[in-house]
Amino acid sequence: MYDPISTRYTFPCPVHGEARVRLHDFRELDRLPGAAHPAVFRVRYACSCGDDHLGLVAHDDLDWAPLGLQAGMFLNLMTDRLEPVQDEFGDLAARRIGAGEWPWSFFCYPEERPRPVFPSMFWLLAPGTAAGSIGLAVRCPACLRLSINIVSAEHVDVPFHNDAAVGVVEHVFAGDALNTIEEFESELYSASFDARRLKLH
Repeated sequence: MYDPISTRYTFPCPVHGEARVRLHDFRELDRLPGAAHPAVFRVRYACSCGDDHLGLVAHDDLDWAPLGLQAGMFLNLMTDRLEPVQDEFGDLAARRIGAGEWPWSFFCYPEERPRPVFPSMFWLLAPGTAAGSIGLAVRCPACLRLSINIVSAEHVDVPFHNDAAVGVVEHVFAGDALNTIEEFESELYSASFDARRLKLH
């Protein structure tokens, strides 16, 4: 499902048979009721065929697989042996988290502070007005309120690539304020933003 080397998810596409998309190509994430271990999320993603499609992602594939903790084997050219990628990636992730870095972060407007977060807390994503930017609606894991940040695609796609500063919509949203991607994009393109620093340590 997820390839940590290419940082892409594989989903079915009715036109091409298969779509390989990055996290910033997701448009909506919705946790489905029922299963908890692992939880399952329905995602709507922008496909290279030009349409949006639906797919399912397990919590492990969403939050942990990008850290390389479920990766397969690689050929170590120094030793000419197949070795597990997950050992290397897992050790690197543990050392970075232990040093105070977090794989993903966002700025919580109601709390006026940066917060560490996992992709399972993302709610809606949309291309921003600036080239390569992504509008990201995130539910804060601490206060459970919604904030909208403008970040780079790398900030979303690549663990531990946190933008030094992000755009923040200066508004406290009601829990049901953004029920559709259309409402989110309308708010995103009409809002004013303030740049906030994302220093987490």
